[in-house]
Amino acid sequence: MDKSKIEQFFSKVESSSNLVIVMHKNPDGDCMGAALALKVLFQKLGVNPIVISPNNFPSFLSWMPLSDEILIASKEKEKAKLAIAEADTIISVDFNAFHRAGSDLENPLLESEAYKIIIDHHIEPEKYFDLYFSTTQTSSTSELIFDIIENSQYFSHFNKEMAECIYVGIMTDTGSFSYACNNSSTYKSVAKLMEFGVDGEAIHRLVYDNYSFDRMRLLGHSLYNKLVVMPEYHASYIWLSKEDLKNHKFQTGDAEGIVNYGLSIQGINFTALFTEREDVIRISLRSKGDFDVNKFARKHFSGGGHINASGADSHLTLEETLQKFENALKEYKNDLNF
Repeated sequence: MDKSKIEQFFSKVESSSNLVIVMHKNPDGDCMGAALALKVLFQKLGVNPIVISPNNFPSFLSWMPLSDEILIASKEKEKAKLAIAEADTIISVDFNAFHRAGSDLENPLLESEAYKIIIDHHIEPEKYFDLYFSTTQTSSTSELIFDIIENSQYFSHFNKEMAECIYVGIMTDTGSFSYACNNSSTYKSVAKLMEFGVDGEAIHRLVYDNYSFDRMRLLGHSLYNKLVVMPEYHASYIWLSKEDLKNHKFQTGDAEGIVNYGLSIQGINFTALFTEREDVIRISLRSKGDFDVNKFARKHFSGGGHINASGADSHLTLEETLQKFENALKEYKNDLNF
């Protein structure tokens, strides 16, 4: 970790009069953990940043420290735009291109003259940031933030609240330590978090064992009625229509984790989840081994992410999107046979 860059980062934070932390659209546990850990720390340094989420975050993360202070742009659009316009420093956490913050915030972020900092673990960040903490060699953005704090002079301020936020980020972005964590550094970081009083079992229950009845029914419906298996391609997918979501009283975060079930089928190496929203089809992609879903997402759906976990949007109809996916699989029949 470049300590001079860390010093530059904290110098900028402490000199900032209007600091904004921006999360990506549909924030997950890593995005929330990263943003809120920074907010807790910065408040201890006498800086009170505004944390902006483009839309609602999942209810199973509402227990997290300071989550009630997040500005939801979809509810207070003008307030969010004004905060960005008045910011002298903007920190983007867990995303590397402003379109990931949604159409309402993309242009305000691009037009802002603020000093822009990125903290992220996805590949190929955009070039419009002023300070980069960007690496794919870490489990999560939250782990990267822990590295930054630990290697700074401000680690003495680190406490249980920050540790819980970081733990949520690492836990959720590794699927409870089942992928993207095949290195000792992640577990060493987690061990250090435990020393600050993190209760891993309790946090797991809050995040994963806190389903609403409707969310549990949606999971059952997804697996029983909407799962398509294509053994000839070692692939599977689940598709959820707007009607499916409405019938199960869908809330933000209710589809979280559903995509992973497709990879649990014997012989399946690639899976996808298609969720039909009002104006877009959300696509989540997962894979095993060396099959690169980031490249697949970029080539076929202008998406991206990680080698084994990526996402994209489609503005085709749900039927057209599914057909496009099935047609694309034909190119990868040999690659998926491992």
